[in-house]
Amino acid sequence: MQEIILRNLASIFIRREGQMLLLYRQGSRVVGDAWVSSAGGHLEPAELNAPQTAVLRELMEELGLGADQLRDLRLRYITLKRKGAEVRQHYYYFAELLPGAEPQPSSEGISCWVPLEEIVAKNMPFTSQKVAEHWLAEGQYTEHLYGGVGDGENLVFTVMPPGE
Repeated sequence: MQEIILRNLASIFIRREGQMLLLYRQGSRVVGDAWVSSAGGHLEPAELNAPQTAVLRELMEELGLGADQLRDLRLRYITLKRKGAEVRQHYYYFAELLPGAEPQPSSEGISCWVPLEEIVAKNMPFTSQKVAEHWLAEGQYTEHLYGGVGDGENLVFTVMPPGE
């Protein structure tokens, strides 16, 4: 019986003035030659119960930005997708870049500001693409946390209501 391996990831989409900062990642062992969120990566063992800590670490490592340069940082999507013997759990954060804050050139690829209406035309990994599409159509107009389960063709989202 094959053991299922869990891969935990966290990403952040940063927006500013009707645009989203995207990264064209090249040669990555997980995602190569595709557009992805502004910054992100794997959770370190000490971050498994603290995905915001992981996304802020990735943001600083990849773009030189800290939490004090963001407004409205929020976890908006948690997705699950199986790829072979691996289940990928991905935490997606969204935030707005404060005026005057500027990201440094990314160490992970080429970053550029993309008009919101052009995001879905970019070649993105399946889950990131579906999150971006959902956020553009619905998520940006709500404050909900969404859960999504993917089967490789679809990603079905549901609102995760606040706990008691």
